[in-house]
Amino acid sequence: MVQAPPEWRISEFVLSLTAASDATKRAYRTDLSQFAQWAARGGIDRPDDVDRRWLRRFVSHLSVRGLSRRSVARKASALRRYFGWLQRDGAISVDPTIGLAAPAGSGRLPRVLSVGEMSEMLGDGSVPDGAVALRDLLVLELLYGSGLRVAELCGLDRDAFRSPNTHIDVVGKGSKHRRIPLSEPATKLFEAWCSGGSDDFDEAKLARPADRDNAALLVNLRGKRLGPRDVQRILDRHAATPTHPHALRHTYATHLLDGGADLRVVQELLGHERLSTTQIYTRVSRERLREVYDSAHPRA
Repeated sequence: MVQAPPEWRISEFVLSLTAASDATKRAYRTDLSQFAQWAARGGIDRPDDVDRRWLRRFVSHLSVRGLSRRSVARKASALRRYFGWLQRDGAISVDPTIGLAAPAGSGRLPRVLSVGEMSEMLGDGSVPDGAVALRDLLVLELLYGSGLRVAELCGLDRDAFRSPNTHIDVVGKGSKHRRIPLSEPATKLFEAWCSGGSDDFDEAKLARPADRDNAALLVNLRGKRLGPRDVQRILDRHAATPTHPHALRHTYATHLLDGGADLRVVQELLGHERLSTTQIYTRVSRERLREVYDSAHPRA
């Protein structure tokens, strides 16, 4: 992707996002560079030349291109944060994003797997034979049993778990640390992995064990720390239907609420900064209750 001219100071802005994840920084850099390139085609070469009229044209341009409402809303959010930073830094006198309207997200409910689907995927909770099967099941148990984000799962180090404790310490968005309970099956899998399963995996499956990332708890067949694509491949092998790894986190939260968990407890477990982010799952639970009622009640 062509970089924006230095006058836009996009790299400097991204560096200022000390609490943002790497994925967020990459998305902001991409979104803002796209805007700068689009503005340049209209004769706008500097951010202080941008006014609300140009921003509205850009939002309309994105919609005409067929971008989803969620994508347009994300790009508008990047622009608001960027121009707010410029104003605070004194680079512009007026923030042109004030009052900028953009479509809200699509409002689609996240996919939630049923208890039966999860039971079929995870089995009876016993420790499987074989190092690869053990690693794969541990990955699935952490995504569903503890509601980890994929990045949190991939970022786990060997010292995240200490037997006989029944929790793990993870680093979430914005480098925030939190402690999460482990399910009973995950605890057994963790103990099996740490007490020999990991060494068996290294010896049997790695072409060059000496190249293993020794800090990482979970690695792929090349000895490198698991990445999102590795996690997706694991899920592809075990899910009955195509399933994104994040669906297991959605399922974790929804099943907690279905079981009567307090919303603020779920917020803490998920590592959400705002309660409003967690509230989407209350809507999911209401939808699921409606489905049960419609299918089960004779007068529904």
